Amino acid sequence: MSKLKKILLATFFVGLVSYNPGAHHESMTYFDKLVPGNIRLNNRYSDSREFDNAERTVTSFMRKWSIAGASIAISKDGRLVYARGFGFADTTTKEEVQPYSKFRIASISKLVTAVAIMKLREEGKLNLNDRIFGEAGILNDPYYSNPRDKRIYDITIAHLLSHEGGWTQRWGDQMFMPLVIADKMGVKPPVNTRTIVRFALDKRLHFTPGTGKAYSNLGYGILGLVIEKISGMPYAEYCKRAVLEPIGIYDMTLARNLPSKKAPFEVTYYEPSDVIPKPSIYGTGELVSPTYGGNDIEALGGAGAWLGTPPDLMRLLLAVDGFRTRHDILSDESINYMTDNDNGYAPVGWKTTIYNGTWWRTGSFPGSTGMIKRQSDGFAWVALFNSSAWNGPEIYSYINNMMHRVISQVKHWPDYDLFDYSLPVPLKVNLNGSSY
Repeated sequence: MSKLKKILLATFFVGLVSYNPGAHHESMTYFDKLVPGNIRLNNRYSDSREFDNAERTVTSFMRKWSIAGASIAISKDGRLVYARGFGFADTTTKEEVQPYSKFRIASISKLVTAVAIMKLREEGKLNLNDRIFGEAGILNDPYYSNPRDKRIYDITIAHLLSHEGGWTQRWGDQMFMPLVIADKMGVKPPVNTRTIVRFALDKRLHFTPGTGKAYSNLGYGILGLVIEKISGMPYAEYCKRAVLEPIGIYDMTLARNLPSKKAPFEVTYYEPSDVIPKPSIYGTGELVSPTYGGNDIEALGGAGAWLGTPPDLMRLLLAVDGFRTRHDILSDESINYMTDNDNGYAPVGWKTTIYNGTWWRTGSFPGSTGMIKRQSDGFAWVALFNSSAWNGPEIYSYINNMMHRVISQVKHWPDYDLFDYSLPVPLKVNLNGSSY
């Protein structure tokens, strides 16, 4: 372990022991600055009367959709100008959501994976037209040999990035049928990503790679394995070293399936009361919540396994937004590849990119919902929730409408940047600087 990592680790735990959300610090020490930003940020940083109407909009939205807790971050012209939690991280303990509360971000993870692939490309370690399977492919291990459908040999990295690999969800999502796969593959559950991929290779493709598009969690799960093979390190470790840490993100991590394995500061997740239990992925035969043990989030890997906070996701968004307000971690060429709909591959990592410069990415999992958006007017926002709504994917249009109202209701945005470590924990202030 490097000296810097030891210092960061030690400082992190010092921060956990000594951190007091209610404390008022007029200045920060050198070691304070080493603590990941989300430990430092709390709700008091965005405690201003200027935000009252906007915050009433958020709380009204939460009541309407029975959401226990939410966390929101907003940036303007590359500056983090708002970061606040709402409701409860845990309804039993009444622990409040803070900007440092971690949420499962589900398919927003695909943006992390796509950026990692583009970094490997910029490092000269792969080409987007490299094939995945076969003797000359990246995953040329014997375990992946002899697929049933020989068209699988034509699948490239570009195909997987753009959901053109040839798989659909016609007979279900391969990443969400662990017990079926365990039975077919003759292994003890739970199954890992490698086993899921091998199961898929024993089936025929639904279309020839590159001739159509169909949303594929499997494809991004495979990209996670590609990152491991090319980088020579675990998927999460490469993402942290090459993507997250260089832009100031130190406390994102992969999610675990069970509440006993929760990460520090991770929220509790809540489902609608009428949700149907599922058989445990661990093969115990018991019926459990889809949120905790009914689905295998760990096996999703590059498709949806990350935990994050809105401030962290905002750092990521601003590092690949193509604006000149902050330094981008990717080249213009890579960002254009991911977002230019004329190239035949975009959107890559993002869910939607439209010609006016508006891009967004959504993610949902039982018990969690999230959305991030880059707007052409210089605003960007992240909204994460620890509850899933009864109307499923339709909730995103309502989230988008809510955030439009939130932004429009704030007349005067702060001129500071909450990413600035020199900012003291504020008293409750107006944006003109006077306290009350």
